[in-house]
Amino acid sequence: MASISDERRPEPESFLDLEPRGQKGRLKIYIGPAAGVGKTYRMLEEAHELRDRGVDVVLGFIETHGRVETDRKVGDLEIVPRRRISYRGVELEEMDVDAILARRPEVVIVDELAHTNVPGSKHERRYQDVEELVQAGINVITALNIQHIESLGPLMKRVTGIEVRETVPDTFIARADQVVDVDVSVEALRERLRQGKIYPLHQVEQALRNFFKPSNLASLREAALREVARGLTRQRRDAEAVKREGGLRPRVVERIMVGLSSNPAESGGLLRKASRIAEQLSADWYAVHIETPSESVKKIRTRDFVTLLDNINLAGDLGAETVWLQSSDVVKAMLEYARDNGITRIIVGRTHQPWWRRMLRGNVPMRLLKEARDIDVEIVADYTGEEQP
Repeated sequence: MASISDERRPEPESFLDLEPRGQKGRLKIYIGPAAGVGKTYRMLEEAHELRDRGVDVVLGFIETHGRVETDRKVGDLEIVPRRRISYRGVELEEMDVDAILARRPEVVIVDELAHTNVPGSKHERRYQDVEELVQAGINVITALNIQHIESLGPLMKRVTGIEVRETVPDTFIARADQVVDVDVSVEALRERLRQGKIYPLHQVEQALRNFFKPSNLASLREAALREVARGLTRQRRDAEAVKREGGLRPRVVERIMVGLSSNPAESGGLLRKASRIAEQLSADWYAVHIETPSESVKKIRTRDFVTLLDNINLAGDLGAETVWLQSSDVVKAMLEYARDNGITRIIVGRTHQPWWRRMLRGNVPMRLLKEARDIDVEIVADYTGEEQP
């Protein structure tokens, strides 16, 4: 069974030997570029290894997708029975969070992190189930594919042509104590697909021509490796900073502000870009919307208002503090807020307004460049949020 190489594989006990975080449990995330690379299999391997070392470990939720090797690997590991939920006349199964809390193991294995739970479950999303387990002091080992990370949505759509609807917030990924890449070569993965080890045989040819094209898989592999490298860099940087400060968290130096466009449909990609920049700089960041009299909530279309609220929620998921201000002068309000709150960098997108509207209202990015002499201003080239892999 293909999995990460021994050279790159951390020892199971290294996860449990991490520095304690008060009463919270620890979180380990396996990330892979696609289905079938061996994430579930690797978690099961680790569960057996931990149990052999005397660790109390259970399977909270495992999805084998009928793969023979993965089914066999479950073996005699303890499984917490799933909760049965009736929905629209059909009985479905979900992870039983309360049963795991009552059992209180040292480590629980949770598959399919990006899963949306059936209505009537304790939480809407599985990552929220995991958050509760970690908060209760239970260590969690979980897994997801790279395309389910929220801020990578636009890149994933460009690479694969598929819009991913089940995503996990970047803030959740950033809290992980360990992020580990699980990968195989492109051709090895395509061969597993041909052998029917990932999808049923009648789906293989279509998958090979679409999602599992070599070019797609190469881009996804690189994105997964970059995400793991980013996590390792963040952990090392945080540890070094805490050491320098004598055990205390260092003061944040950079503060970033991103302007939410008056056209809210264009803001999603801008927010994702800002979140990646903020993470790279270890910066606090703020998503600021300026409501002008001509674009008050009473005047904009309901569809635009709903989209604006969705983007505000997205900003929160990505780790931003959201701010809603009212002013007749967008640039003046942004600069006043920036100076009052120690903002060091402002990120805005290029305006897509027609020339006559820019003449009447002024070009916000150009005015910011001219008037924010004491603050760096970055104009993002487009609103797609697409990073080059």
